[in-house]
Amino acid sequence: MKERGILTVISGFSGAGKGTLVKKLISEYDNYSLSISMTTRQPRNGEEDGVHYFFISREEFEQNIADGKMLEHAEYVGNYYGTPREYVEAQLDAGKDVILEIEYLGAFQVKKMMPEALLLFVTPPSAEELYRRLKGRGTETDEVIGNRMRRAIEEADIVEKYEYIILNDNLDTCVRETHEMIQNAKYSVNRNAEFIKTIKKELLEIAEGE
Repeated sequence: MKERGILTVISGFSGAGKGTLVKKLISEYDNYSLSISMTTRQPRNGEEDGVHYFFISREEFEQNIADGKMLEHAEYVGNYYGTPREYVEAQLDAGKDVILEIEYLGAFQVKKMMPEALLLFVTPPSAEELYRRLKGRGTETDEVIGNRMRRAIEEADIVEKYEYIILNDNLDTCVRETHEMIQNAKYSVNRNAEFIKTIKKELLEIAEGE
């Protein structure tokens, strides 16, 4: 039986480079699986069910919420989006380390449902660098950039609720350090409760047999 994987939730400021980080992490290491979201919106051209999203009806999604089958969910522009627990559990049981890239509200929902989940927050080395990256995209108006910076102020208030900070200065270094954080987390005490319970039992059995 394969060792169970670890669920890692990656959040971060808009412009911090979390999407690029996740893509490179998955391409460089073969044990990662990117979680597939579930949605009630209609598929777009080229999108496949079970590949890009799990497409289901609004009624099914709401039933999944009621049955506790969603690790997290939110409604956006009239459609539900969320992470199905069954898919994530299946990947973890297969030994895959599952990556979930979502914002902090969803991250805290996941942590409540699965306390063993690892929460990582991606940030550039400074606020000035964050602004430079947003500006450097060349795809957003000053108003949108201003909104994203104000949103970052809001997000900065919750960073301490995450377990690790990922400083995205050099991408290659960032990817390596993120991989190390995830692998090292597998040995944390709170993620090995079953092993600790087993070894306690074995020690008592040996002691009683002497």
